[in-house]
Amino acid sequence: MSNIVQNEIKSDQKDTPLDNTPSHRRRPLRVVFIHSDAQAVDRCVEELEKAQFTVSADVVLALAQCTEQLRSQSYDVVLAEYPSTSWNGSQALQLLEQTVQEIPLLFLATALESESVAELAAHDFHYVEREDITQLPMAVRRALNEKELRSELAEAEKALRHSKSLYRALVDNPAYGVFRCDAKGKILDVNLALLTMLDYPTKEELVAGNHWTPIFLDLCPGIPLGGHDPETIRIEPVEIEWARKNATTLKAMLSGRGVRDDDGDFAGCEMIAVDITEHRALEEQLRSQALSDPLTGLANFRRLFEVLNAEIARSKRTEREFSLLLLDVDGLKEINDRFGHLAGNRALGRVAQVLADVCRSIGTAARQGGGRVCPGLAGGKRSRSQIGSATDLRFSCERCRSANALRQHRNCHLSQGCG
Repeated sequence: MSNIVQNEIKSDQKDTPLDNTPSHRRRPLRVVFIHSDAQAVDRCVEELEKAQFTVSADVVLALAQCTEQLRSQSYDVVLAEYPSTSWNGSQALQLLEQTVQEIPLLFLATALESESVAELAAHDFHYVEREDITQLPMAVRRALNEKELRSELAEAEKALRHSKSLYRALVDNPAYGVFRCDAKGKILDVNLALLTMLDYPTKEELVAGNHWTPIFLDLCPGIPLGGHDPETIRIEPVEIEWARKNATTLKAMLSGRGVRDDDGDFAGCEMIAVDITEHRALEEQLRSQALSDPLTGLANFRRLFEVLNAEIARSKRTEREFSLLLLDVDGLKEINDRFGHLAGNRALGRVAQVLADVCRSIGTAARQGGGRVCPGLAGGKRSRSQIGSATDLRFSCERCRSANALRQHRNCHLSQGCG
């Protein structure tokens, strides 16, 4: 009997459920026999049926017939006679193994000599001696279980390869910076995309700078710097500013998760960084365009009323006054009629530049529409002096008459009104 079978009989008697339990009742089993003794085949089928297998058996006499049979039908197990005139030596056994491929192969051995035993053991073949045919069901069941385990292992390895390929695709993606840090926030490894984002030539130089640790501690105040963490650590997407090597600022969206060591203790984080610098710059540009006048660069009508409403609400809350100064450009229509709208636009732009220079940062210079502008909006008890008097502002605007757009038109004046 096979050493494997002999050594496992006792353990199987303890671990394997009895044959009459529901888990093994009438288990279907398709068998192909490569055997020349019909009585031996009948005895094998009888023992298998005793073990609650429903046996469907086919018998062939040669390896070529077995090959044809396996091509035409599927089988759960192959039982082969050993020794046999159909195969002699290691090469024949290897050919038989290649023929059955993934189907479990068992040998029904007769009067084995030490050389034959060594030959089967060299190829790790399972066998049952004919004198111990009652052990055949156990050997078949074990061979089927090993096949299932091999199949599960193959599926697990396939899933692992797929996971690795996805990870490599993420790490090699130039749009995603991927890095890993330890439990104290020190960077351990980065991909090429993150080096490019931060303008570092090598990983060693980035790791030596270690600019990530302060950011890490700010983002993850609840992450333990050592010891066991009972729950899964996830870092939700958060926007940060990260200093590049060239002294510019990288705006990045970060997300990640915590990782553990073999003992289950917190070991660090795996992070993904997405460069959103250009995206935020575009948003700021669009925001500016939505709130500014395209001709003059001053705040537009919408922004003016947002600030005005805010000042009114603040004045009601604090009972402090605020000032609003409105100016209207006289003669703009004459400039447009005489010199064209392009000259009128330049004239209005020059006036807007003077107004923007005169207004303090606490005020808001805006264009209400046409030639009507709002040079300042400020709060405080002395808001008139904070903005500057209307007369001083008028004199500043009068100086813009020297501009090319107004040089040929001396009747451009600003009317003023305060409220």
